[in-house]
Amino acid sequence: MNAKNATGSARRTELLELAYAYTLEHGLANLSLRPLAAATSTSPRVLLYLFGSKGELVQEILARARRDQLQLVAEVTEELRAEAGARASSESGGDGLDSYHELVRRLWRWVAAPERCGTVRLFFEAYALSVRPHPGPWRGFAEQSVRDWTEVLLRAHPAGSPDLAAVRVTRTLALLRGLLLHRLAGGDPDHLEEALLAAL
Repeated sequence: MNAKNATGSARRTELLELAYAYTLEHGLANLSLRPLAAATSTSPRVLLYLFGSKGELVQEILARARRDQLQLVAEVTEELRAEAGARASSESGGDGLDSYHELVRRLWRWVAAPERCGTVRLFFEAYALSVRPHPGPWRGFAEQSVRDWTEVLLRAHPAGSPDLAAVRVTRTLALLRGLLLHRLAGGDPDHLEEALLAAL
């Protein structure tokens, strides 16, 4: 990579992070390049040069949000694996659903935290836009999100009937999303967590 491309790549990465932070606060549906450029100390021309188009920039922001989600899941899953390994040396038996429920509880606590409200709003905004008849740059976001979270929850689910696991994971995902909408509307996170665990 030559010096020019390296500089462009670094600036592109920096502006993507700034644009992501901007959309967490202002949303994506009415994103306009001029106020975004002003907020990120650049110009619409530079944004178009680095990202190609507004649509491509939106897709990059959505991909950035998805990376955040997957990193969270990886961290929580790794924590639980480490804890399970520590317990295995001192105890035996136990219900595999315990670790599944613990994963769901920790995921809920992360996404329902007050500092994640912008992330959750952005997720639902992109999700709704992606299921319109003509989704444009949001195309595929909802489907990919369902696949990502379904795969994660299935991997965490204890061995047994694949059909039962699929049903339980579908229910879990629906519960998480419904309760997160309730959370955005002002629901108490502790109360909602109780409802989530009771329904699992």
